[in-house]
Amino acid sequence: MTMTEKYKILGKFIKDLSSETPDVETYLYVRDRIGKYQLDIDINSRALKNKMVEINTIFKFLDKDNSEKKAHFEIVHTTVVKIDDDVKEKKEMEKIILVDVQTKIYPDLEKSLLNLLHNSGYVGINFDKKVDFEDLYKKKFN
Repeated sequence: MTMTEKYKILGKFIKDLSSETPDVETYLYVRDRIGKYQLDIDINSRALKNKMVEINTIFKFLDKDNSEKKAHFEIVHTTVVKIDDDVKEKKEMEKIILVDVQTKIYPDLEKSLLNLLHNSGYVGINFDKKVDFEDLYKKKFN
C-alpha cells in the first residue's frame, strides 16, 4: 500500500545563503580539515492562511571543534506547502513538516550545499550518509 502525500509543495526557494572564509590562512587551514566539519540541521515552520505552511530548513556546515580558524556555511531553504484538509492532528502535521517534506527536498538541499562548498573553494567534499529525517524525528519525540 502506498501512502498518498498529504501535502503539496507550492514553491521552494533559497531564502539565505552564506559562505564565510575570512582570509587565505583560514582557507588553507579549513581546506585540510573540512572533512571534520559537521552538518547541523534546524527546522522551523509557521502557519500561513488556508492550511499553508512556510517551512524553513536551515543547513549549517560547521567546525564543532572550535578551531581558531574556521569557515562558516549556511543555507536557509524555504518550502511553502499546502496541507490537505483532512490532516487535523498536530502530530500528523509535525510529521509532514519534519519528515515527509524534508525527505522530499533533501536531495535539492544537499546539492545546493555541496555547490556552495565547491564554489567556495572546498572541492573534495561529499556527504556519504544521507540524513534520515524519520530517525531524527523519532529520536526527538520518543
